[in-house]
Amino acid sequence: MRLLFLLALSVLCPTAETHAQLRAVVPQKAAAANQALGSPGIDTGDYVYISGQGPRRLDGSTPPEFAGQVRQSLENVRTVVEAAGLAMDHVVYVQVYLDDMSRYEALDQAFAEYFPKVAPARGVLGVARLPEPSLQINAVAVRDLKGKQAVELPNFNINKAYSFGMLTHDRLFVSTMLGSDPANGNVPANPATQVDFALEGLKMVVEAAGLTLSNMVFVNPYLTSEIPMRIMNEHYARRFEFGNTPGRATIQVSSLPKGAHIAYTGVAVRDLTQRRAVRPKNMPPSPTASPCVFAGDTLYCSAKSGFIPGPNGGVFAASTADQVRQTMRNLLDNLEEAGMKFDQVVSTTIYLDDLSESAAFGKVYRKYFSGVLPAQTTVQQIQPAGREPDEEGHYPDLEQMSLIAVRSPANH
Repeated sequence: MRLLFLLALSVLCPTAETHAQLRAVVPQKAAAANQALGSPGIDTGDYVYISGQGPRRLDGSTPPEFAGQVRQSLENVRTVVEAAGLAMDHVVYVQVYLDDMSRYEALDQAFAEYFPKVAPARGVLGVARLPEPSLQINAVAVRDLKGKQAVELPNFNINKAYSFGMLTHDRLFVSTMLGSDPANGNVPANPATQVDFALEGLKMVVEAAGLTLSNMVFVNPYLTSEIPMRIMNEHYARRFEFGNTPGRATIQVSSLPKGAHIAYTGVAVRDLTQRRAVRPKNMPPSPTASPCVFAGDTLYCSAKSGFIPGPNGGVFAASTADQVRQTMRNLLDNLEEAGMKFDQVVSTTIYLDDLSESAAFGKVYRKYFSGVLPAQTTVQQIQPAGREPDEEGHYPDLEQMSLIAVRSPANH
């Protein structure tokens, strides 16, 4: 891991072909990273993106109690944040991946103790496997605290573990809003009603911030196998303008907080003139997701897999390595349409069918970056699927990836 850190530093020299405002953040002392797939953090100037951090201490040990593991993961986030010259007050959003959702209340308690004043917006989802048990936390920090404000919801009890939303000078980060009845916390039996509750929660946070759903640039729908994708898509599409929807990464998960089966989290841009959807010419308009959406200089891209587009499309590669090649090709289509390239990617979220194939994924993934590797988070969100092709030769997705990229002023 030390070698990776040295390599990351080496590409920051004046001769490196990298964008001036993108800088790898490498703490002098930090716990071993979960995977050798990314930089600990990327400083884009306005925002810092922090890779997923597990509960490992500097000496390689892990606290025995869950509360200590939460605190250590947050301390590892802090190490990267402080290496960027910021403090934890600058953290506006965190994403928490748990391998045991029964610990959710303990997670809340640990967060409330760690953030005694105002907690960031927060996403939480249950996954099948993590690089380091029992949790992983990534984060986004804003450099300028001007405009930073927590969003409260009328008639909702304040939760000291997280803010429903967090405003910055130019964006809104929304916590996971669950598909449960806000009046009593009950999860209705009807999947469509669950979807509507979750969407209404998302809408309420956005409107409480003085925005509308039209301001959304990226949405993560998280759902368990209890929610039919068709129903989720039908109800979701009703909330957005056809062909101008947010970027989206729809992820099936193992579990969600409080027994929910659907939840939404996402990012909105405050100034609609700074929002612009990007769609390659080989992709038709979609009622559910734009390939990528700009929030000012930041490009949020939908999750892609190794799916070959077209009328006879599908996933035809049998291995993770071969599928990721097509995934990177699909992502590059989006980046090129936006006038960008992989070396402007600052953060990636990688979902693997089997976490033990991280090395196979990484061997291909790294080839697409000539400069600093982005911040990254890698998880296995559900149990592995069968790997046999269907009668038409289609294979299941073995990997999926979403990304965030930032263009330099020279690219305007």
